[in-house]
Amino acid sequence: MYCGRHQDRAVFPVSATSVQLALSLGSNINRYRHIRAGIDALQQHFGAVRCSPVYESAAVGFAGSAFLNMIVLVQSASSLAEINRVLKQIEDDNGRDRSSPKFSARTLDIDVVTYADVAGVLEGITLPRPELFKNAFVLLPLVDLLPQQQVPGLQQSYSELWASQGARGQQLTQVPFDFKR
Repeated sequence: MYCGRHQDRAVFPVSATSVQLALSLGSNINRYRHIRAGIDALQQHFGAVRCSPVYESAAVGFAGSAFLNMIVLVQSASSLAEINRVLKQIEDDNGRDRSSPKFSARTLDIDVVTYADVAGVLEGITLPRPELFKNAFVLLPLVDLLPQQQVPGLQQSYSELWASQGARGQQLTQVPFDFKR
């Protein structure tokens, strides 16, 4: 599903020079506002975005409020380093505190999960992101968006990976989300 304030005008651009990226978004501080702001900023920078359903999950690695999580698909011809710089700026614009411990509350967390079909380390980033194999809140939204697509570096689709791993004991609840607000 296309999402964001301008989903009615969305056209997912595909060109010979662009690649598809899967980005994970998460927030547990003013969750709905920050997820919506993240989607809007991604749409401003990349154009059309495709969004998974939004899931609520418990905080991982620390005791804290539940997170909202989702996956957003974008197309870009930019380098991974440039995309990562843009994502960090969007986080900073939404009050991300980089002095906090790695596992702590977040206004907005955006990570590159996949970059085309790259498997390995590219520009200092491990792809696909290891959280894909650890956290149901990363894998299930990818199943929603790309069920038959092969996981980079594996001989399995996202659906097959989900069937073999499942939620791994993690509780996920799909929550209603108004993308146009």
